[in-house]
Amino acid sequence: MPSVFSVFWGCSGYISARLETMLAPQNALNREDMETRRLAAASDLLNGLKQSLIARRYGVSRTTASRWQRSVVVTGVESLRKRRATGRPSRLTADQIDTIRRMYREGAQAYGFSGDRWTTGKLAKAIEHQFGIRYDQDHVGRLMHKFGLRERKFVYEPGAITQATGFSGQASLST
Repeated sequence: MPSVFSVFWGCSGYISARLETMLAPQNALNREDMETRRLAAASDLLNGLKQSLIARRYGVSRTTASRWQRSVVVTGVESLRKRRATGRPSRLTADQIDTIRRMYREGAQAYGFSGDRWTTGKLAKAIEHQFGIRYDQDHVGRLMHKFGLRERKFVYEPGAITQATGFSGQASLST
């Protein structure tokens, strides 16, 4: 299963070429892309689309679609524009992130580890050795997801469960 998927936003009509297809791990959208997604969803919400359809179309939870709806109704579309980022800025530069991706592709063995499989502990040590930045291995796991270096273990596909198990989720009574 590929770690990259397409989010198609072309259903709302006015979408720019940049939004027609966006290939990226979902958690790797940058702030501008997330703002564009929110504003496109706001337009669809104002045009009467249901929150459940918005959630599916834009790849967000129904809770998020509901929150967007409430923001648009109460404070207007401008409330969905991006604001200053909160939290600590990343200690890694864009070039360092690219280097980490390259290191990951080359494999752990190329950096002196036994075996070619990267673990979070191995990658944490490699990052510290390469850049002098120490990260806990748990945080390195989150970084691996963020940088698109790990596939999700579970991807929800409703039809796959029915096909694999023969269970449709509906109770049946046999007498």
